[in-house]
Amino acid sequence: MCRTGEVTICAAAWNDLRPLRRGTGKLGGMRTLPDHLRKGMKLVIIGCHPTESSVRVGHYYAGRDNEFWPLIFESGVVPEPFDYRDDKRVIEFGIGLTDLVKRPSKTMELLAREDFAEGRIVLSQKLEEFAPRVVAFNGKATYELFAQRKCNYGLQKESLYGARVYVLPATPGPQMKTKNEKLQHFRKLAQLVKRVANEREGVAHPVGSL
Repeated sequence: MCRTGEVTICAAAWNDLRPLRRGTGKLGGMRTLPDHLRKGMKLVIIGCHPTESSVRVGHYYAGRDNEFWPLIFESGVVPEPFDYRDDKRVIEFGIGLTDLVKRPSKTMELLAREDFAEGRIVLSQKLEEFAPRVVAFNGKATYELFAQRKCNYGLQKESLYGARVYVLPATPGPQMKTKNEKLQHFRKLAQLVKRVANEREGVAHPVGSL
């Protein structure tokens, strides 16, 4: 149940869901990407859906035009560089990866409304269970499809199961933002993650920070 000031997701027909079997990368017998999640992570980054190319190689954000891995290093979200082949290493830094919809697709437009309806419920369940401190949505469309309302880039007013919410520009391809514009948002995300960690530890943060 969401508290006041949080995004509310209606959870119905739980028994109709096809759960992802943890560690298998399979959804109801269909091959997909496994979640990289642990309880109490400092950050969980949520993509829209796995691409078919990523599922083929078995790793997140494996597309040649996807700037995700350089961005999380250059922004300071992670302290050292690595690429999609070592995607599971994000867990070492308290960061998780999952998707709104686990069904692989070449594009978002090829997914059905039912895929997103199911994804909203399943993702809500994961966030409630794993209770990350900060949640970042990779792309405005990802957050808007989840929350079912329009949004701006950046920190959102609403929390989500107690987590602060940040909406990033989508990392695949140029889309509406240049790499430098994306990098600015990833840096703000890194600052937010640090700020939330400091708040939990009772450390004061500088005036004017996120």
